[in-house]
Amino acid sequence: MDAKKTMTHEEMLDKYIGKKGTVQRDEFDEQVVVAAQEYLIGKAIKETRKKQGLTQEELGERIGVQKSQISKIENGKGSTFSTIVRVFQALGAKKAILDLGELGRVALW
Repeated sequence: MDAKKTMTHEEMLDKYIGKKGTVQRDEFDEQVVVAAQEYLIGKAIKETRKKQGLTQEELGERIGVQKSQISKIENGKGSTFSTIVRVFQALGAKKAILDLGELGRVALW
């Protein structure tokens, strides 16, 4: 039986994406950060919407988008900056500063 080599996460990234400092790796790492931020923003929106007793459909009606768009936002599937701002305003955010934990804080206005 052949022994399979076990790789660490970092070794896999180096092998399949590129070593740190290469263009490919830097782009990949940035994409990971953006995806994490979108996920955390979506999670915060979902929690706030639920606390206010709103459905996705009701929130969508407030800002003029379909329920499916709210679902995408809440699942971190991306949205435009202007849509995110409208969602925050519809949820009554006086200041749009999000605490993203280890990733820091994001201020929308």
